[in-house]
Amino acid sequence: MDSGEIARISAWLTTQGLKGSDEMEIMRGFCEHLREAGLPLDRGLALIDTLHPVYEGRAFQWDSREPGKGMFEYGPTNEGVSEENWKRSPFYHLRETNGNELRRRIGFGDPTDFYALDTLLADGHRDYIAMIHRFSPDAHIGDMDCFYSHWTTADEGGFSDQEVDALRSLVPVLALAIKAGSLSRVTRTIAEVYLGEDAASHVLEGRITRGKAERISAVLWFSDLQNYTRITESLAPDEIIPFLNDYADAVITSIHEAGGNVLKLIGDGTLAIFKAEEREDACRRALDAERRLRGKLADLNARRAMEGRPTTEVYLGLHIGDVFYGNIGSADRLDFTVIGPAVNEVSRIASLCRFVDRTVVMSSPFVAAAPPPGDREVVSIGRYALRGVKLAQELFTLMPVPETDV
Repeated sequence: MDSGEIARISAWLTTQGLKGSDEMEIMRGFCEHLREAGLPLDRGLALIDTLHPVYEGRAFQWDSREPGKGMFEYGPTNEGVSEENWKRSPFYHLRETNGNELRRRIGFGDPTDFYALDTLLADGHRDYIAMIHRFSPDAHIGDMDCFYSHWTTADEGGFSDQEVDALRSLVPVLALAIKAGSLSRVTRTIAEVYLGEDAASHVLEGRITRGKAERISAVLWFSDLQNYTRITESLAPDEIIPFLNDYADAVITSIHEAGGNVLKLIGDGTLAIFKAEEREDACRRALDAERRLRGKLADLNARRAMEGRPTTEVYLGLHIGDVFYGNIGSADRLDFTVIGPAVNEVSRIASLCRFVDRTVVMSSPFVAAAPPPGDREVVSIGRYALRGVKLAQELFTLMPVPETDV
């Protein structure tokens, strides 16, 4: 490869990074450009850690013989077999020795003394180079502190000195391009995890001006756990978080699967909204979420009971009304949420579940807008004065459809 080819590929990588192209597309294009320029690359692997509640990082794999290879996410590398493999890897060695590059000409007698080098040799690869490009301590998020990569060839002569120099020149530019895409992905992940998908979209679109809010009509969901205080007072401290996580997962996944957006987790409570062009559709989604939740709770409680762990139910209030949706707070600490009388009302409605011994209580406006739930009957439970609400209102619950005699 001559300097002109290196400059051309470097310019291409810079363009992809500025565009925010998909990381795997960048990796694939980079490897294909190298081969087109005459560098006999047969396999490339790039790894970059991320900030995610489940995954430790993302890997981008390209193979000249297997075009179907691509991106995969990996879990923690500090436990079990994953930890053993990590500590046997060239990357771990480079981190521990503060090195930047490791080469093994495995087809020419060099030892296969690191994880997977013997497999590469058996697959016909003859030359192997691993690299680490570190980020500044002030320029990384979470464990995203460096860019790992390795490059192999099955060429009979291995990589030439000129080809190794080309990789040394170009891989740092690849690292920057992939880091740009990864940081954008991490930003969106953090926003969605802590704000919810819909609120995150608003924030990432730039709607972060203090006091900027829009008036929307939405179905409001507020739920909390039955006997939460009593149960947690009797639990060992290290059991409280798993208990909350089990039930929060059932609630949140039910809402998301039905097209809702979770706005707040308040201890054992969950505030969510369902939006749609038609009120009936928003109500239908909320009822679908409630139905999904009951199924998940049945499975969860059965599992926890078998494990000898405490179980509970979820109390749910459903309401519909106009709310302000946007940024509330101080100049340096904002919350993207909903406010308005309807928000207070739905929490009061949910709190009545304990009093009327029902797991779901719905407001009159919600019932008026909702489609009839075919598998259950909407039943009035009477008029109630809600705390902080001037007028008493009729409330409803869901009951199984009575069986008819044949």
